[in-house]
Amino acid sequence: MARLEAIVFDLDGTLIHSAPDIQFATNAALAKIGRGPLDLAKVISFIGNGVETLVTHALEATGGTTPALERDTLAVLLAVYNDNITTLTRPYDGVVTALEQFRAKGLKLGICTNKLTTPAQLVCDQLDLSQYFDAIVGAKPDRAKKPQPQMLHRCLEMLGCAANNALYVGDSAIDFHTARNAMVPFRLFAGGYLNDPLPDLHPTERFDHWDTHGIIVT
Repeated sequence: MARLEAIVFDLDGTLIHSAPDIQFATNAALAKIGRGPLDLAKVISFIGNGVETLVTHALEATGGTTPALERDTLAVLLAVYNDNITTLTRPYDGVVTALEQFRAKGLKLGICTNKLTTPAQLVCDQLDLSQYFDAIVGAKPDRAKKPQPQMLHRCLEMLGCAANNALYVGDSAIDFHTARNAMVPFRLFAGGYLNDPLPDLHPTERFDHWDTHGIIVT
C-alpha cells in the first residue's frame, strides 16, 4: 500500500453497537402486524445489507412477506428507529480514542455504510461522532449498495483520496467484498457483526478490540 492518507469505516457493528436499537424498532414494527419478536442474535444476522433487506428477512422469519407488507413494515420500523436511534446504541470501547488519534496523525476519515443516509448522519450527530469525519456516505434508494464499489469510491472522492492511499475498515463479509471490489486495502474489526465466513486474513489485517486499533495503520 502507498502512503496512508485516509481511513473509511463501516458504521453498524464496526464503530457502534447499534443492534439493540435496531432490534427494538424491528420488533415494534412486527408487533404492529401481529408478529412475534425476534431475538438479538437473529436481528444481528440480518444487519449489513440495508434496512430493506432486514425487513424482508424479518418478515420471512415470522410468517411470510409481500411487497405491500414490506413497504408498510419498513415505514413503521424507520419511524420507531428515528425516535430511538441512540437509546441503547453506543460506540465500541476505544473507538473515540482511536478516531482522535487518527485525526492527530493527519488522516482523513470517512464512513461508508448501507445504513440510510439520514439515520447514519443522525446517529453520528447524537453520539458526537460527526466531528471526526470528513465524509459520511449512506445508502439511498437510487444508489447501488455495498458490496458494489460505488459508495466507497464516492466516499474516497469526497475525501480527495486515491484507493491505494486508503483503508476500508469493516466487520462483515459485505465490507470485505466491498473493499475488494473497490480495490481498497481492508481491515476487519472481528468484534462486530461478522455473520459469514471470510477467506483467511493475515493477522495484520484484523483486530478484535479497538484498544488494539494501532494494527489498522501498521
